[in-house]
Amino acid sequence: MTAWLTTSLTVVALLVAAVAVVYVVLDRSIDRWLLGLMGLLAVGTLVQLVTGLVAVVRTDDDVSVPTVVGYLVGLVLVPPAATVWALGERSRAGTAVLIVAGLLVPFLLLRLDQVWAAAGV
Repeated sequence: MTAWLTTSLTVVALLVAAVAVVYVVLDRSIDRWLLGLMGLLAVGTLVQLVTGLVAVVRTDDDVSVPTVVGYLVGLVLVPPAATVWALGERSRAGTAVLIVAGLLVPFLLLRLDQVWAAAGV
């Protein structure tokens, strides 16, 4: 996987989590600024999906294609699912879902890199 993209997505995801923590402490629901951060994260995960699929197609190494594709698809589903949940639940609990999403994305990226590295790529 692309190191700069993984790092960028990790930074944005952790920023989302940090901002969401502040929102939960202040008892604020999701607003346009936090929604914009989630949109940025969603677009970034789509870019990761495309670059990851291209890398899987181009590699000659013995990478577990179903595992890599599963992590890539799961990565893309996290931001919109969390956003829909947060918009549907206008309480602190809904905003707290964004904390979980912000921490889940770096975890999925880490696992994706581990699976990719295990193939010797």
